[in-house]
Amino acid sequence: MRSFTARLTLRFALLVTLTTMAVLLAGGLLLDHQVEHGLELLHEIEANELAGLLGADGSLPAAEVEQRIRHDADSDAALFLIQVVGPREQILFRSENLGETLLPAGGAAPRHWTTRLPFLGRVHLSSFQAGPWRVLIGSSLGASERLLQDYVRISLGLVAGVALLSFGLGYAFSRDTLKPIRAIETTARRIRADNLGERIPVGGRDELASLARLLNETLDRLQASFEQVRRFSADASHELKTPLALVRLNAEKLRPRLAHDAEALAALEDMLEEVTQLNQVIDRLLFIAKSESGALALAKRPLLLAPWLESFAEDAQALAEDRGAKFRLEENRSGEVSADADLLRQLLLNLVTNAVAVSPAGGTVVLASRAEGGRWIFAVTDEGPGLPPEQLARVFERFVRFHRSGAEPPPERGTGLGLAICKAIAELHGGTIRAENRMDARGLRVVVELPAAG
Repeated sequence: MRSFTARLTLRFALLVTLTTMAVLLAGGLLLDHQVEHGLELLHEIEANELAGLLGADGSLPAAEVEQRIRHDADSDAALFLIQVVGPREQILFRSENLGETLLPAGGAAPRHWTTRLPFLGRVHLSSFQAGPWRVLIGSSLGASERLLQDYVRISLGLVAGVALLSFGLGYAFSRDTLKPIRAIETTARRIRADNLGERIPVGGRDELASLARLLNETLDRLQASFEQVRRFSADASHELKTPLALVRLNAEKLRPRLAHDAEALAALEDMLEEVTQLNQVIDRLLFIAKSESGALALAKRPLLLAPWLESFAEDAQALAEDRGAKFRLEENRSGEVSADADLLRQLLLNLVTNAVAVSPAGGTVVLASRAEGGRWIFAVTDEGPGLPPEQLARVFERFVRFHRSGAEPPPERGTGLGLAICKAIAELHGGTIRAENRMDARGLRVVVELPAAG
C-alpha cells in the first residue's frame, strides 16, 4: 500500500485483532484448566467421602464395600465414574455408568489425567489411595467440550467484530495521528521559488515538532541558496555583459580606421562574432541556472495548439529555407495545453534549428503534434546522420556536441546549450524530452511530452 494512513490503519487493526485473539485464546485455555481443576477438587472431596465409608484397615469384605458405597454414595455414583480397587488389585466396586468399561489403574500416589475411554469419550480421571483401597474417580468432559465449543464460536464472532471495528478505529486513529504530518506536507507544498519565506508552524516539544524545526532550518538554508543564485544571476548579467558591450562598442569604433586593411578588418569581424557568441552563451547559461533553481517564473496560460503551430510553422519554414532545407507541419491535431507560449516557441525553435543544421541540403524537417494518454506529444524529425545509441542520452547535457566522422560539419558553430535549454523548458512545464534514431529512414527524432490541459 502506498498510503501511510492505510498501512497504519492495517497495522492497528492487525495489532488489535491479534491481541484480542491472544486474549481469547488464553481465556479458553484458562477456562479449560479451571474446568479440570474444579473437577479435581470434586474428585478429591468424593474420594475423602468414600475413604470414610471404607475405613482405613481394609477389613471390609468385597460385598460389604459394594453395599456401603451403593447405600451411602448412590447419588454420587450417578454423577461420577467410580471404581474401587482392593489391596490385591481386585475390583471391588464399579459404578453402573461405567458399563463394560474399566478405568485404567492410576498408581498409589494421587494423580490427575485426561484420557479417552471406549463408549465414554474424553474423561478426566483422578486416582487416590485411601488406606489399602485405591479409589478411581472420573468425570465425562462432554459438557465442558460443548462449553468450549460455544466459547470458540463466540470468540470467532468477537474476533470478526473486533477486526471490523478496529479498521474503523484504526483509520480514525491514523488520521488523527498523522494530522501534524499532513499540516507539514500542506505547508511544504505551498513553498516554491517565489514563496520561500513561508515556514512550517511548530508547536509542542515532541518528535514531530523537532522534525518541523529541522525542516524549517533546511528551508532557511534553501532560501539562502536561492538568494545566492538570484544574486549571482543579477551580478553575472551585469558584470559579464557590460564589459562585453564595451568591447563591442570599442571594436565598432575601429572599423573606419581598419577599412583599408582587409586582414585587420577580418580579424575585427571575428572578434565581434566571438563577442556575440559569448553573449549568447551567457544568456543561455543564465536561463538554465534560473530554471534549475526555480527562480524562473512561468507565464502559463491555456494555448490552442493548432492555430498557434500554424503561425509558428511560417517562421520555421522561413528559417529552413534560409538554410537550404524544407520544413513541414503534419499531424497538427486540435487540442489545448497550459504553457508559457514564449518558452514553448523557444523550445520548438531550438529543435527546428538543430534539425535544419544537421539535415542535408534540400532535406526536410517535420514537426508533428498530437495528444496521447493525457500527454501532448511534439516530435521534430530530421534527415541528418542520427546518433549512436550511447550518445542519445547525453545530447541534452550542457556543451555537448557530436559530430560523426565522414559527415558534413554543420554550417554554423553552436554553443552546445540549445538542447539543454530545451530540456530545462520541458521540465519547467512538468514534461520530458528524449531523442531517438528514426526507424523508417536516416535521421533523428526528438520527442517532447507535456501535460495536456485538464
